[in-house]
Amino acid sequence: MSDISTFSGLGSSGASDLFQILRDGRPRTRSELAQQMGLARSTVTLRIEALMELGLVGFVDDAVSTGGRPSSRIALKAGSKVVLGVDIGASHLQVAVTDLTGHLLRQAARTIEITKGPDVVLKAVVELATTLLGDSDRAMTDLLAIGVGVPGPVEHRTGRPINPPIMPGWNGYDVPGYLQSHFHVPVLVDNDVNIMALGERNVAWANVDNLVFVKVATGIGSGIVSSGMLQRGADGVAGDIGHIRVHSGTGVPCHCGNQDCLEAVASGPAVASKLRALGLDARTSEDVVRLVRAGSTEAIHAVRQAGRDVGDVLSACVSLINPSVIIIGGSMALTGEHFIAGIREMVYSRTIPLATQHLQIVQSSSGLDAGVLGASMLAIHHAMSPQRIDAMVLGLSESMAG
Repeated sequence: MSDISTFSGLGSSGASDLFQILRDGRPRTRSELAQQMGLARSTVTLRIEALMELGLVGFVDDAVSTGGRPSSRIALKAGSKVVLGVDIGASHLQVAVTDLTGHLLRQAARTIEITKGPDVVLKAVVELATTLLGDSDRAMTDLLAIGVGVPGPVEHRTGRPINPPIMPGWNGYDVPGYLQSHFHVPVLVDNDVNIMALGERNVAWANVDNLVFVKVATGIGSGIVSSGMLQRGADGVAGDIGHIRVHSGTGVPCHCGNQDCLEAVASGPAVASKLRALGLDARTSEDVVRLVRAGSTEAIHAVRQAGRDVGDVLSACVSLINPSVIIIGGSMALTGEHFIAGIREMVYSRTIPLATQHLQIVQSSSGLDAGVLGASMLAIHHAMSPQRIDAMVLGLSESMAG
């Protein structure tokens, strides 16, 4: 899935076209590449040499020979360069170093409240990222890009948060500019649930072109992949299901100013509030998970109802966009089948059979790493885009000419 955030007016170097073929990681000989591209073998060789000079591709074990000299195969060098993935949540921060396939090399997490503001939170990002790069023996020249997820709407073109309800002080803040001043590489910023959709698709659903990732934690939101492309909408708020009104509400106020929003009724803190009213010790999503795992009947019933409320909203989404898979992530997904059973109950009963005959509703396989993995994929899609490869090849040519 391509997810290009910038456009370059540079003409194609040709090397970028070859690199896009090799991105799948499958080794190929020069002859195979020449045949696939419809080019002379000598032309392909020149383009391979440029990519080798950049450290992006290299030789692997010899291919089976049909006689004469064995043919060397060329493949992506996934570990030659790295990207940083940054997942900023309402009360947590996770940073990871990954290779060019999204494989985790190093990661670290820190508890920090996003309400402390961008300067404090992003300073912590820089500290964690610098430490991780050092621990993985990576020079700054190995870093190609940084992907960042934040829990609020983002103007994708600029990477600036736009009126994020739980991020005081972040509205319009130049997140890419802050991080670029420290790491001097492109920085891509998106809504946290969008990047979770990217991460989960790369980990478990690479061949699925229509899916919805739903995060249920402190807030509720969804990331939509349709026809293989992440859908952000006109203003970057596509998938913001947390502020759709649910039928079972009882006038619960939401921080957005409305009542009975899904987030106010079925999020982790909302369920915890209901359990406190029953005399149980619950203040966070994690407390809810703990009580469910301990077998609390009240907690199980509350979680099942929260699942029904989420399913009520998702049933409309299924009819609207017809996904193949709905993936449930976030801390509330850790309550397991109790929560997902409530979602399935409503979706399958409220949606026409044609839309659900092949629909799967499953728990996230990447768990709490979905955000940081997706942020890495956001960076990888940009770093390995044709425009970026062309720019790197042009820079190489200019340095050699100079």
